[in-house]
Amino acid sequence: MPRANRHHLPGHVWHVTHRCHKQEFLLKFARDRRLWRYWLYQARQRYGLCVLNYIVTSNHVHLLVRDGGGGEIARSMQLIAGRVGQSYNRRKARKGAVWEDRYHATAVQTGAHLARCLVYIDLNMVRAGVVKHPSEWEASGYREIQAPPDRYRVIDEQALLDTLEIGSVAELRECHRLWVEEALASDRASRDEWWTTAVAVGDRSYVDEVHRALGVRSPGRHVEQTGDTAWVRDDGASYGVDQRF
Repeated sequence: MPRANRHHLPGHVWHVTHRCHKQEFLLKFARDRRLWRYWLYQARQRYGLCVLNYIVTSNHVHLLVRDGGGGEIARSMQLIAGRVGQSYNRRKARKGAVWEDRYHATAVQTGAHLARCLVYIDLNMVRAGVVKHPSEWEASGYREIQAPPDRYRVIDEQALLDTLEIGSVAELRECHRLWVEEALASDRASRDEWWTTAVAVGDRSYVDEVHRALGVRSPGRHVEQTGDTAWVRDDGASYGVDQRF
């Protein structure tokens, strides 16, 4: 898979989005979404990928990860995309790309902005009108956070506690549930484009810090702000507005 339009700043949390080739619904069957999650689990086992949240939709995926600085994000995305694509093509007796050649990554500030991103991911299929509540969608981190499976867990609970600045798993689950319920009852369930088109999202000081760290790699980009949320738009982001399904 060719190098994606993404940036590596170790220690940061990244919201990664990757869509199917030509936005086709190649993940419309549950078996393919489960396979993607299986290889996500394998990526955690093999490379130490630190997973904070995820959702697999019918034509794209969202993944929230913390970068440990060892190149594990790139290696994990290559592993997952490669194995899922091979399996799909073999089963369908088809040739050709299953994924877009590039995934997009947005740096997300820890704390309150990370909580908003977490909920944004959770509500993906609600925004699409497929389900009324994220608990109804199997291939999602929401279900794993609220009711962890006995085996094959992919979400790192301790890392999630640390990045959200929460003291216990019980508190995490209650806060997470309330954040989602509040979003469902307000316009925060709507799509905010910066989560999938920006280089970085957070408060102004955080975004300025990331912008400076990128240096010459972010020419012509300017910080924008809505309320307490600032972001730097990624001019090279290939994701359009229709990522909902």
